[in-house]
Amino acid sequence: MKLAEPRPIKDYCLGIYDGPHATPKESGDGPVFLGIKNFTENGGLDLSEIRHVSEEEYPRWTRRVTPQAGDVVFTYEATLHRYAVIPDGFRGCLGRRVALVRPDPDQADSRYLLYHFLSHRWRQVVEASVITGATVDRVPLEKFPNFALALPPLDVQRRVADTLSAYDDLIENNRRRMALLEDAARQLYREWFVRLRFPGHEHTRIVDGVPEGWERTPLESVMVLQRGFDLPVQDREEGNVPVYGSTGIVGSHSKARVQGPGLVTGRSGTLGQVHHVASDFWPLNTCLWVKDFKRTPPFHGLFLLRELDFKQYNGGVSVPTLDRKTVHKIEILLPPDKLLSLFEEFTAPLFDQIQNLSLQVDKLRTARDLLLPRLMSGEIAV
Repeated sequence: MKLAEPRPIKDYCLGIYDGPHATPKESGDGPVFLGIKNFTENGGLDLSEIRHVSEEEYPRWTRRVTPQAGDVVFTYEATLHRYAVIPDGFRGCLGRRVALVRPDPDQADSRYLLYHFLSHRWRQVVEASVITGATVDRVPLEKFPNFALALPPLDVQRRVADTLSAYDDLIENNRRRMALLEDAARQLYREWFVRLRFPGHEHTRIVDGVPEGWERTPLESVMVLQRGFDLPVQDREEGNVPVYGSTGIVGSHSKARVQGPGLVTGRSGTLGQVHHVASDFWPLNTCLWVKDFKRTPPFHGLFLLRELDFKQYNGGVSVPTLDRKTVHKIEILLPPDKLLSLFEEFTAPLFDQIQNLSLQVDKLRTARDLLLPRLMSGEIAV
């Protein structure tokens, strides 16, 4: 495959636009206000948690541009190197620190452009112009339209995109299956331990609002939460041990501080997310991790913590913060050991499947990432 001579990216586009430099009022529903948190590292959008723009406010936030299917959106400040293609049916506006490229369909395939943006070659182009500020890094949008880009003929772009998309389709299919399996476990937890329709509930007496054999007790009598450990990026060594921050996996290291399986939740910065970790891991000091499962097994503990909604216990002023002492005092309803064991017996096979699918996703992603530069350079013909 022969690439054309590099040209400014603006030559391949109908337009390049940035979003508003403000944030709309909170709205319970309405179009999507697309923010940095909605971008995944691997070129996708996660719209499970979104900020809405009211219908009344929507025209104001789309004065510059209205995102449409096929646009390639990207982040240009704070969290860099995040890209995605706007899907069919999307209705919303660009958020702060988000911009978009509208490819010329006669010259550029949106999917190919996305994969090019995810490549190491493009990352080097961007990094050469990044402005390092006192608090955040920024890609100068005034220079972005002139960043050099060399694209092959359109038919070749589409074949390359088809090849890489096949991997992404398998990855997404596995991710959906993982989500369904976890949701099945969550629904079972809520059925038994929230709605109290557990096996044998028809024959269980209720005493003072509590099923017989259950007890109300502080969380600290059930599990002990511990603050994580410092591990600056420059001190991390190459390895396969996941490093967890308040939002989930943020890197890897050669050594673990905690033996899995375990549970991790955000302590500072981002609150409310609780992660199950199957393997040994390293929780950072922005996390709390379960040091001791005193009276609950891990899977019951996972959904128990998720039901607590830690956001309501935020003790920070400018930065959301969770105090473990406050969390330890929360009163919870603890079922008898027999019911806990039965729940683990049902959920363990589901999480075994989730772990297997996760390993498949990692392998598929690795294979795709190995193919990506070779297809982009023309080393592998399509």
